[in-house]
Amino acid sequence: MTQAKRITSFHPPRRTLLGPGPSDMNPRVIATLAQPVIGYLDPAFVTMMEELKELMRYAYQTTNPLTFPMSGPGSVGMEACFVNLVEPGDKVIVCRNGVFGGRMLENVERCGGVPVVLDETWGEPVDPEKLEALLKANPDTKIVAFVHAETSTGAQSDAQALCDLARKHGALTIVDCVTSLGGTPVQVDAWQADAVYSGSQKCLSCTPGLSPVSFSERAIAKVKARSKGKVQSWFMDLNLVLAYWGETSRTYHHTAPGNSLYALHESLLLLQEEGLENAWARHQRNHEALKSGLEAMGLQYLVKASARLPQLNSVHIPEGIDDLTVRKTLLNDYNIEIGAGLGPLAGKIWRFGLMGYSSRQENVLLLLSALSAVLGEMGYKHDAGAAEAAAHGAYSAHHALAAKKKS
Repeated sequence: MTQAKRITSFHPPRRTLLGPGPSDMNPRVIATLAQPVIGYLDPAFVTMMEELKELMRYAYQTTNPLTFPMSGPGSVGMEACFVNLVEPGDKVIVCRNGVFGGRMLENVERCGGVPVVLDETWGEPVDPEKLEALLKANPDTKIVAFVHAETSTGAQSDAQALCDLARKHGALTIVDCVTSLGGTPVQVDAWQADAVYSGSQKCLSCTPGLSPVSFSERAIAKVKARSKGKVQSWFMDLNLVLAYWGETSRTYHHTAPGNSLYALHESLLLLQEEGLENAWARHQRNHEALKSGLEAMGLQYLVKASARLPQLNSVHIPEGIDDLTVRKTLLNDYNIEIGAGLGPLAGKIWRFGLMGYSSRQENVLLLLSALSAVLGEMGYKHDAGAAEAAAHGAYSAHHALAAKKKS
């Protein structure tokens, strides 16, 4: 019998997370995770839950009472929206312009819905004119589902326009805000969106494993009016979850991930302290600096400027450069994680995330310096130092503009 490997405590390496998620956590969030465990019906925990819901309403810019974190990653939030709102036979228009629109389609099929797919080129936002044409051709559509910020490409669709069209034609909306919440404007009440979901680990910079969701009164009415049987998931049935997260009662439903909820509370508190508009502006400022640096290296964006997410930058890999080698070198030599392309874009793009606490000037300059060095070692011809200089120029221009506005 061979001697078993001695297992010791796990200590992860220190990385700078500049991919599509998770993002780096603020030290205050990390410290909050280490606080004592208390019971999920403890009065102190219940008070924290109420504050957490209030903070989430601020982040989502909504007054929806049913706004709370699902216990599970963004995929659980997604599935909760579909299993509660889609009944067998319901026609659902699914807008697919990347990987996560495809996951929406999978959910419709598993719920017994009748999907109508609006396929858009990957890297393009969903075209409102195409949606309107489909709605006119399918007047019995019950729900329109789309991804606000497509993580696989970095494209942002016009949520206001798409929600307006759905409502005009009598359909509810399910909106994926996993990558947008906290990094770019998400305005649930202004959009009059009906069911939205996100994730804790992207622009909120919390530990993975929680999914903030929010449901309108219209969505709740549809859940309560279901006529074709119970919600297929016991765990995600809003009728049951509400007994735990509701306004007046606290009936045991499942063991809530207490310390993760503490951390989400802290991350949302940090967002409130910074101010949503300031957070959005910070993501945009760092995006513009990164963009200046990447373009100075000769790299080209996948997404057109008008639809580009500031927190997720997708660029084409230069001809003759091996995708995996670059990512491995950045990870092993510089402790920087970036994202690969998915699906048909695998091996063709890199995805650089500037999300939440990771969206900082020092990270932009670190990434540009490291990427320039790695590409240079691989024979890619470019002006060494030009990327950092361009980023500094973008920051200087921003500071000058800000000073001019104050004067």
